[in-house]
Amino acid sequence: MNPQFIIYTGPMFGSKTTRLLGDIDRFSRKGKNVLSFKAKRDVRYEKDKICSHNGGSCYAYCVNTSEELYSIYEEINKYEKVDVIAVDEAFMISEVAPVLISLYQKGITVIASSIQLDANEKPFETIRDMLPWATKIEICSAVCSKCDQDAYFTEALFDIHNATQEEKVGAGAMYEPRCMKHYTNFKNFS
Repeated sequence: MNPQFIIYTGPMFGSKTTRLLGDIDRFSRKGKNVLSFKAKRDVRYEKDKICSHNGGSCYAYCVNTSEELYSIYEEINKYEKVDVIAVDEAFMISEVAPVLISLYQKGITVIASSIQLDANEKPFETIRDMLPWATKIEICSAVCSKCDQDAYFTEALFDIHNATQEEKVGAGAMYEPRCMKHYTNFKNFS
């Protein structure tokens, strides 16, 4: 099997995790050994599972850093060949891009989901660094919370500059997907 490097990105509520879970299921049904990871600080639904907003889930190793991710991969790969690495909310895992690129170069299929811009429109370096290696990139739009248009931006509904780390990882009523017309920073867009 030729390895793939699949990235699902876009704003919050764009079904990125749903697509990642679908790929995990598909590769598992093909008999591939899939290791799933999520950021330890992402405790919005369940501590040790990748969970989508619509209720889908799968077990995942919780890590803070790329070193932890790689260590788990190495330990498991000693006993059973790992075919696929899946990472949800990749932007939350420190220095994950070089490790995922390295695993891909070793012949491992990599699937990553992550928002690509923070609430201040700054690209996450993790995603920016992985994009050139991707064999498939899907920008997953959400539905704007103010209209029925495709949303590509995430609006923070609180003062992001003075927020705690827990607030920045929040969901639900803390963030909304917005189209360009309704995104606060594009008020002059007509």
